[in-house]
Amino acid sequence: MNANAPQPDIPRGWTTRQAYAMAALCLAVGLVLGYLFRGSAAHSTPASSTTQPAAASAPATHPQMPSLEDMKRMADKKAEPLLTKLKTDPNNSDLLNQIGTLYKATHQFKEAAGYFQKAIDANPENVAARTDLASCLFYQGDADGAINQLQQSLRYDPKDANSLFNLGMIRLQAKNDPSGAVTAWQQLLKSNPKLAADKKAAVEKLIAQARQPKPTD
Repeated sequence: MNANAPQPDIPRGWTTRQAYAMAALCLAVGLVLGYLFRGSAAHSTPASSTTQPAAASAPATHPQMPSLEDMKRMADKKAEPLLTKLKTDPNNSDLLNQIGTLYKATHQFKEAAGYFQKAIDANPENVAARTDLASCLFYQGDADGAINQLQQSLRYDPKDANSLFNLGMIRLQAKNDPSGAVTAWQQLLKSNPKLAADKKAAVEKLIAQARQPKPTD
């Protein structure tokens, strides 16, 4: 995988083999999930532009890439102890968010969205859950719903870097609105002056790319 591309968010406890297989599946279904900041960003990388890691030194045999059903079973297994806790604390917003994150990381976006929505119902100010819900909605084809959730997140935390980053990506990719994307990313940089240098450089690069004139036929 491209070393400069944002990497998939793998829950703690996954093996290297599982992580590699999940990353490969991201490419296979065209959903390389970006995590420039805490949560996911709607960032895709064409499979043709990526390179596989250490192909020359890889073993002769490779682990078979798991199906979405396999990944669902993995997520169910990891979620079991959290679901047990949830039975005694059903309105724990942070716990619901953790469960949603497990399912989002394994591309179970509909199921993840349900948990994120419950986390928001329990605590409307849970910006992390709203941002993750927005990602799930986007991956399910509901760009307007995703943008709405991100805008609500920014009402609670106008400086949230993850919300601003994702808002820019969705406006650019789903709405073909480079001006709106640049506005979101400029606000990100303005409101987060202490942003890490590598993240700042990545956002500045996206702004420059969004400002480039579109080729004419």
